[in-house]
Amino acid sequence: MFLTGTLPGDHTAAQGWCSGQGTRTAALTLLVGLNPSVTENAVWRSLCDLHSAGCIFGTIALACSLVAYTQGNILHEEEGRNPLGGIHLTAAVLVVLFPFVSWLYIYINKEIRESWPTHCKTVI
Repeated sequence: MFLTGTLPGDHTAAQGWCSGQGTRTAALTLLVGLNPSVTENAVWRSLCDLHSAGCIFGTIALACSLVAYTQGNILHEEEGRNPLGGIHLTAAVLVVLFPFVSWLYIYINKEIRESWPTHCKTVI
């Protein structure tokens, strides 16, 4: 609602935001996969910084909107409608934490990175 001016029950704006976010991320990932040297370009880095700033702003705006329209406990907003809500919440948390745990594992175990190309070693 905060970004789109829609009513709290209108999910079309959220669906549009999610599909647009996924498309942009997939396009950037595909570009890096096809041409790894593109990450050394100043335009690329600026685009990535702009993308990150937009994600942070969008996350903060959605969180503020959620807090503003919460009737009670924030964890009961979606899970109270579905008997399997706790399982869905657990799965979502695992999906969100997996990249961070993977990065930490690779960061700690430096021998994993020995066979990587140079452009991959500079990422971490």
